[in-house]
Amino acid sequence: MGEFLIFDHVFAKNVGQIFFVYFLTALIGWEREEAESHSAGLRTFPLVGIASCACLLILGAHPDSGDQSRVLQGLITGIGFVGGGAILKEGATVRGTATAASIWNAGIIGGSVAMERYGIAILLALLNLVTLHALLPFQRWVETKRARQSNSDSQGSQRRNP
Repeated sequence: MGEFLIFDHVFAKNVGQIFFVYFLTALIGWEREEAESHSAGLRTFPLVGIASCACLLILGAHPDSGDQSRVLQGLITGIGFVGGGAILKEGATVRGTATAASIWNAGIIGGSVAMERYGIAILLALLNLVTLHALLPFQRWVETKRARQSNSDSQGSQRRNP
């Protein structure tokens, strides 16, 4: 009856894994929260990460590879659905795709930690942060260049068609 209160080394390891996922994904959530006002941020990312981690951890210390595969397939699908909710279409503009991809990545980070692939989890978190933060100025430069070209194209066609 009181078996759920037993704190053994496996439980302690699982707690450490969940907190590690929480930390990695909270960094991504913090970046999303700080960058712009996004629908998903500091609360969403850690929740996706720890839930994904826990789904695999509950399979036990030595899970059947078939069971593990089915859980991973369900996670990938389900997190894609959650991420889809972050995508917003406003006229011809689509926003939130980077946030949706980051949500999906947070789930994979959780799965990586549960499967004891810590290096992959750290790498995914770092690359996610670099992509969101360091590539933003380049993305804005490309968008500005496109807008200028679009404006010059439309002005040129207006001069030809009075």
